[in-house]
Amino acid sequence: MILVPSRLQLLSGNKMTDFNISFKPMLTPKAMLEKGIFGGTYFNQLVDYRIFPKNWFSDLDKSYFLSNNYDKKINYFKIKSGQSQEEWEAKGWINKDDPRGWFEWYCKYFNGRRHEDDERQIKRWLAFCGPKGRFRNSIYNKIYKSGLGIENSKSISPRIQQSLLHWSYIVNNEDYERWKLEKQK
Repeated sequence: MILVPSRLQLLSGNKMTDFNISFKPMLTPKAMLEKGIFGGTYFNQLVDYRIFPKNWFSDLDKSYFLSNNYDKKINYFKIKSGQSQEEWEAKGWINKDDPRGWFEWYCKYFNGRRHEDDERQIKRWLAFCGPKGRFRNSIYNKIYKSGLGIENSKSISPRIQQSLLHWSYIVNNEDYERWKLEKQK
């Protein structure tokens, strides 16, 4: 389920650059779908899920990826999180080759495709949930202020945590401890 940097390096087939060395998603697309993302609606328009490996979907109920209605119960944190397709397009986040956005790009990248949009998408990932990412640091700050610690953090800002899951990131003790050390500097 967890990707190690060497897996991504093997997939790249190109000389590694600083931005893709830093790109370390935690979950495979299959693992993300199994956990519950996008209210089950991700593949209901614009992208045929059948272009991806069958084993990503074989053990999943179609409500986890092909629903016409957003169902927050599908999401891992049981809340609605994210913006609409229209909002993604209005903000210029969509590349014509990946009309469903970052997750579609990531599915294709994970399967070995290299594309002119790779650098932009990886920079977006880094800004969102990389080591200095806005939402990653925000959730760790909220957990720290709560005093609950990582093991009891699922109830803290579930919307942020669901959004992080949409970007293949899960709150974890190793990153939290590293964040606390950085905070002390």
